[in-house]
Amino acid sequence: MTALFDRLVVSSLPFVPKPIVRSFAARYVAGNTLEDAISTIRTLASEGAMATVDVLGESVTQREQTLATRAEYLRVVDALAASGLPANVSIKPTAVGLSIDPALALENCAAICARARDHGMFVRLDMEDSPHTDATIRLTLDLRKEFSNVGTVLQAYLRRSLADIGRLEDAGVNVRVCKGIYIEKREIAYKDRGAIIENFSALVAKHLAAGCYTAIATHDEACVQLALASIDRLRIPKDRYEFQMLLGVDPVLRKSLIDAGHRLRVYVPYGRDWYAYSTRRLKENPAIARHVLRSMAGLGPAPA
Repeated sequence: MTALFDRLVVSSLPFVPKPIVRSFAARYVAGNTLEDAISTIRTLASEGAMATVDVLGESVTQREQTLATRAEYLRVVDALAASGLPANVSIKPTAVGLSIDPALALENCAAICARARDHGMFVRLDMEDSPHTDATIRLTLDLRKEFSNVGTVLQAYLRRSLADIGRLEDAGVNVRVCKGIYIEKREIAYKDRGAIIENFSALVAKHLAAGCYTAIATHDEACVQLALASIDRLRIPKDRYEFQMLLGVDPVLRKSLIDAGHRLRVYVPYGRDWYAYSTRRLKENPAIARHVLRSMAGLGPAPA
């Protein structure tokens, strides 16, 4: 039944009126403006949560677009610093030029990392689909030569991730571990839910054991439980990890983790590219729609 609903979501997206897509987007996109994002972050902070801000837009094809994104991120960093709110930033590498020229992405990211460093702020390079994995890891490691305030993301459904996390541990990189949402071939990605959860748990445990700060990004109760077991077994202090969740997804789990004293950060995207972002996310992972619908109905998380 779940698979049928997912197929219906994907196949019907081109025919869904924009206001209906907007009703989904409103749950996990802060709004069109930086001011909208800061208002959302302020509300989250009142609940005990931190935030990471993403300026919507990716896979850009023009250098001018990357420069505009860089300028907006500099504005975000300054505004967050001025607000005093517990927040940092997340960047899609293809939004700052990775698909155009890795040197351009490095230049743009270095400018953002430098401004963030001035404010004692962290910068996360998001991980996109598999054609960008190597380039994103290289970009992260190149930036780490100058900036200690930069980290990246690894996806548990990719078979390569255990090897990749070893490379990043050697450089002491702060890694966000997530399950992964892009559609990938079985040759490079696990398709079985149990295998993905096991790999997620292995990645988290390995990174924690290496002494690296670990961001545990999941709405899956099984992944949360296994991460908590590793934290307890390894006796990891609470300032050495955090949980992360998407805006608008499973606020009950979010509150339970905060109430238990765990650091928790919410991914807060904003921008006028909300429609493209929303339809891409629903196509890549229609489970988001299930999460949102169940959350709107006051139910728990949807089955994975």
